[in-house]
Amino acid sequence: MTAQTVFPPPQPRPGGPAAASPATSAGRPGLGDRPAGPSLSPSRAADFKTCPLLFRFRTIDKLPERPSADQVRGTLVHAVLERLFDLPAAGRTPEAAAALVAPEWERLVTHEPELATLFAQEPGVGHATDPLRDPAAVAAEADAAGQISLVDAPAGAAEAARLAAFLAGARNLLNGYFAVEDPQRLEPAERETLIATTIDDELLIRGYVDRLDVSPAGDLRVVDYKTGGAPREAFEGRALFQLKFYALVLWRTRGVVPRVLRLLYLKDAEVLDYSPDAGELERFERTLVALSQAVERAKRDQDFRPKRSRLCGWCNHQALCPEFGGTPPPFPSAPADGLPTDSEPDRLATAVRDDLVA
Repeated sequence: MTAQTVFPPPQPRPGGPAAASPATSAGRPGLGDRPAGPSLSPSRAADFKTCPLLFRFRTIDKLPERPSADQVRGTLVHAVLERLFDLPAAGRTPEAAAALVAPEWERLVTHEPELATLFAQEPGVGHATDPLRDPAAVAAEADAAGQISLVDAPAGAAEAARLAAFLAGARNLLNGYFAVEDPQRLEPAERETLIATTIDDELLIRGYVDRLDVSPAGDLRVVDYKTGGAPREAFEGRALFQLKFYALVLWRTRGVVPRVLRLLYLKDAEVLDYSPDAGELERFERTLVALSQAVERAKRDQDFRPKRSRLCGWCNHQALCPEFGGTPPPFPSAPADGLPTDSEPDRLATAVRDDLVA
């Protein structure tokens, strides 16, 4: 992207904001049109690259996982940023974003009541979380600011303090967003959009784009919010894997190579821009096809081997992993085919892992 490329407010699409995304409109695979053949999402592809056994546990065995505070905070911040653009441009201020934190948390808890238990105990060892300040001080500050009263605070001062610290952490990440972008000057074409296409005749690839900006000339900018720290240069390729995935889908569905892939690292208030080209996306497409073929071989042979790494410390399934003396459950007689399911925490898990190895 050059400095001259401008992404002003786009013209409204016919049908208004609720109109179907071009990448998921009729004739293309969407949520209600799931083929039985192989499929990949960025999260599941990252799982297989990280550890084939982790892929099996999540996609085939579908073992339950308790989301970490980092994942849930990321989900909350993403939700606030999506709602922020529902406001008139002049109203998209840091104060308005901060005011959205508590109601969005309430909405998440209503949708997933188990999240309310996240602060019932101290964070477990081995899961990346922000250090907690003195509970009484945090609770007093939050109560004085009217934050705790806006949500159903858990019983007990310690639990309330952990919740207050969690919400304060979300507001700090939003401050990082305003340090790198001015939302009053932006009108995204699409937000939290499911995009999907089929490559190599049978492989469905899909994912959720945080934000898509379109310039008057038709240039596309794919924006992804990251709630962890910016990676070291050696790990930038890993961080861009997800956005190349989206770029490939957009290229194949819209015939346009995105001009810019942008990662916004809210914790460090840093921006990483990358401009792909068609040749690079063709090579990436071949990589995804090869990855899918490896997944299908592992399914056929029922052979998903563990891959030990420093990320094992954040894995929910050590008790079932041979690397830690565990035994995986029997392989399902009819493993689930088709589209891997990504919940909100799932879609943030890849970002959390990338932040850890950086």
